[in-house]
Amino acid sequence: MYKKILVAVDGSHTSDQALLEAVKMASLTSGTLHAAYVVDRSGLFSYAGYYDPTVLMEALRKDGRTALENAEAVCRQSGVPCETELVETEQLSDDISHTLQRCAERVGAELVVLGTHGRRGVQRLVLGSVAERFVRFSRCPVLLVRGSEPEASAEDAR
Repeated sequence: MYKKILVAVDGSHTSDQALLEAVKMASLTSGTLHAAYVVDRSGLFSYAGYYDPTVLMEALRKDGRTALENAEAVCRQSGVPCETELVETEQLSDDISHTLQRCAERVGAELVVLGTHGRRGVQRLVLGSVAERFVRFSRCPVLLVRGSEPEASAEDAR
């Protein structure tokens, strides 16, 4: 059964749902969880604008550390052993899905859990899907957790 489970987190509601499913699976198998947050640096490689890229990178890394701390807390509450890792894309042609694939291979993941927004049509075509690209190249089983964003209240709509 799956003893080493990799879950990708990004701080979104959808990745929180994927984390909860990964924790359930790890609990059932007495496995360990490896939570990974990928910082996508590819936009920085080609941008020649007027901002300090080191400030942006630190903000992205801070977001990642926050998401990983949340993953650790969820695992701790459930009694599931957890490791966390902040990884970064390596070059202009690199993307999040390939970075996650390398991470899965490096940690020996037997199962990878990813959240997906379930986009369709033009929105999927334009935005692409990290989960879809990951599944195409994965060398291990993948559990996709379809996200359901919380409904906005009438107050939020104003």
